[in-house]
Order: sequence, then C-alpha cells, then structure tokens
Amino acid sequence: MAPSDAARAQRDELFPGRVSTLAFTDPELVEHFEDLAFDEVLRDSRLAPRTRLMVQLAALVACQGAAEYRAMLGAALAVGVTPVEVKEIVYQCVPYVGMAKVLDALHVTNEVLVEHGVELPLPGQSTTTPHDRATKGLAVQREIVGADVVESLYANAPADQVHVQRLLSANCFGDHYTRTGLDLPTRELLTFAMLVALGGCDPQVRGHVAANGNVGNGREVLVDVVTQLVPYIGYPRALNGLRAVDDVAPAG
Repeated sequence: MAPSDAARAQRDELFPGRVSTLAFTDPELVEHFEDLAFDEVLRDSRLAPRTRLMVQLAALVACQGAAEYRAMLGAALAVGVTPVEVKEIVYQCVPYVGMAKVLDALHVTNEVLVEHGVELPLPGQSTTTPHDRATKGLAVQREIVGADVVESLYANAPADQVHVQRLLSANCFGDHYTRTGLDLPTRELLTFAMLVALGGCDPQVRGHVAANGNVGNGREVLVDVVTQLVPYIGYPRALNGLRAVDDVAPAG
C-alpha cells in the first residue's frame, strides 16, 4: 500500500530521499497518516509553506514530539525558514510551554543546525535590558492583548498574585515578544498553535484568538492553522482549538 500521488509528491518535496522505517513495518498506518498530513489537510490551505512548517514546529515542541520535530525541522530549513527563525520559534515556546518541555527540542535544534553547517551561537535578538524589559513588555502586551484587558488582569489579580502579572509582562512579553527575528503576527500565530497543541489551556487559547485578531490574524487563518495541526496533535485538541475560535471569532 502507498500514499496517494499528491501526498507522495508533497512528502518527497519536504523530505527528499527520506524513507521511513515505518513504511516497512507499519505500511497501512503510514499510508493513512501521509495522505492526511501531505494531501487532505493541504487541499484548501492558504498558508505559505514557511508559515505552515513554523506553526507545526511550535506545536511539536508543545507536544514534546522530538523525533517528529527533528524531521520537520529539516523540512522547514529546506523551504526557507532561517536558523534565526527556528531558534526564535523554540524560544517563543519557553514562557508558554515551560523549559522542561522545551529543552529536548532545543538540543535537537542545535544538533540539526550544526549538521547544516550553522555556527552557534546565533546573533542575539534581544532588544531589552534588565532596566527596561518590564516597561517594554507592558507596552507590547497592551498592543497585542489590548490595554483594557491588561488593566483588568492587574486590577482583578489578588494581592498575593499581582507579582505573577508583573512576571508575565516583563518575562513573557518583555523578554520574548520584543525580540527581533520574528514579527508580532508570527509570534502570536505560533503562540496560538502551541497552546492548542499543549491542551488544557482553553482560557488562554481564547485569549490568543482575540490577540491574533488584534495583530491581523483572523478566523480564516486560525482555522487553517488548526487544520494543519490535526495530523500531529489529534482531533480532541484540534476540536477544542476550533471551539475557541468559534467562541471568540464566530463565522460571519
């Protein structure tokens, strides 16, 4: 048994010369997966190949799918995702997924980049200092999330939890969203993808559906992203992601 011609062509374009051992041990499973991943979910997609691979990489980090991440990283580099962009995808995952889940992907990233002749470390992308990270982070948080939402988060936080809101502004937004290497709309799309893939983050997914709308990523883009994640994260988390899109940005 073999994947469809369309799926085979797409697979060969992304992974030239690669032959999965599963094609010999589990041919039926591979056929169904490759038809889904490289044909069915792509038919109506308007995402650029680079964007598609980037959101899939973010989701795979969240899923801790190190083996699949390694394979997809090679494909991402082949379609023009730069080493700096790859590192920024991984770094963007840290405040949302946590270093414990990101660490393996970071090591895989470094190994693959070195295999491709990339000299590490890459040029730094930070634009903040210890003195201005909180101020700049709060400014970009207001831009992305909305000033009224940010003010509400601070105002409604219990006195013994306000420090977490300050950490969110300074670290998540100040240390990460202010970096160069990726623009804000891309960072927000990555955040949406990793939160959907992570699961158990429904309030945060809804919040980032709204945030994506604030930076220009509307319903059509978000539905497309979730569709591209289906083969890698499964239907329950994909359907939960789509429910969040429907709640915040319902079909017109």
